[in-house]
Amino acid sequence: MTTTTPSRRERLRAETVTEIKDAARRLLVAGGPTAVSLRAIARDVGMTAPALYRYFANLDALVTAIVTDLFEDLRAAVADIAAVHAGEDPLTRIAHMSRGFRQWSLAHPAEFALMFGSPLPGVTPLPQRGPPLHEAGARFGETFFAVLGEHYERHPFGGETHRMADPELRELFKPYLDNFGDRFPLPIIYLFVTAWVGLYGIVAMEVFGHLAWAMTDVEPLFEAELARTMAQLAR
Repeated sequence: MTTTTPSRRERLRAETVTEIKDAARRLLVAGGPTAVSLRAIARDVGMTAPALYRYFANLDALVTAIVTDLFEDLRAAVADIAAVHAGEDPLTRIAHMSRGFRQWSLAHPAEFALMFGSPLPGVTPLPQRGPPLHEAGARFGETFFAVLGEHYERHPFGGETHRMADPELRELFKPYLDNFGDRFPLPIIYLFVTAWVGLYGIVAMEVFGHLAWAMTDVEPLFEAELARTMAQLAR
């Protein structure tokens, strides 16, 4: 297979794009999501704000590129944990991966806020965007679903049907089915999504400091919810 070496212009453009994104991330970490603006980024990299439009069509496009990179960073961190525990039971691996998600989120609160928090003023909310952000989120989800698939290959689903009829569940989870297919029974999809909501909710409240009024340490609460989730998935 023949590969084409990038031209000097292409290399310089790629380097500038990386520099712009790195500057945006520095601003994000230093000042939170609202600190990310074209004017501030241009000042950081020594460009004019209009010059940035040669690389990104608008702030939406730049934020999409940053969040896409962040999802890849998060996916890689979780995948590395799965690899370290490759010889263990799939559900045990999912538990380790869930802890990795929490640890990454606590270590990167500004990045977490941009990915999962309120949208920036004047920027399209992330769920309303299409690829490549959509694809990056799907790759992150697939990291968990691949391991969950190993579990259900060994232990086929034999649980009770859901209280909602199959057609209702299929309509409810149409976006999921479009993205990931129907390799799991619909009640399992429901269970996994509700489990994710519970675990994510605890992590989000911890990252944003919303449990400080009640708890000195959120980890026991997270571990209790994680244990309950693993027990449900095992069943």
